[in-house]
Amino acid sequence: MGMLATVINGMALQAMLEKVGVYTRLQSAIKMEQIAEPYIRRRAIRHVEKGRVVIFGAGTGNPYFTTDTAGSLRAIEIQADVILKGTRVDGIYTADPEKDPKATRFETISFQECISKNLRVMDMTAFTLCMENNLPIIVFDMNKPGNLMKVVTGEKVGTLVKG
Repeated sequence: MGMLATVINGMALQAMLEKVGVYTRLQSAIKMEQIAEPYIRRRAIRHVEKGRVVIFGAGTGNPYFTTDTAGSLRAIEIQADVILKGTRVDGIYTADPEKDPKATRFETISFQECISKNLRVMDMTAFTLCMENNLPIIVFDMNKPGNLMKVVTGEKVGTLVKG
């Protein structure tokens, strides 16, 4: 059900982006050609080369892998510049800011520092994939209006995790 939900969310994101004039392609790890292209690495890269936004749905198409892992894997496969991790909070903190009012936000943090401080940015499989492939992660509040636009246009939003 979770994999299907990501396709539904991808369809909603695609509709919103196309409404504002952004060319998109939705690719799915599970065949459903009537609503999404099948995930094919070279096709995804070609879409990006043509200036299209590629939205990946249905995770990896396999159980036991999170959407974070699927996103990290796809980003590495298409040689993306960064992973955007939209959450309910505006970055990575010293503690859970929803539970600890004294928690402070990091503007930038290294992969190793996240591990040594036991900060749970995403599942360890996804996080390790990013770290081993030197793929930066931007963690930001996806619920704040305008944040996605800010992050994709290069404004400093949230926390940057890098080598």
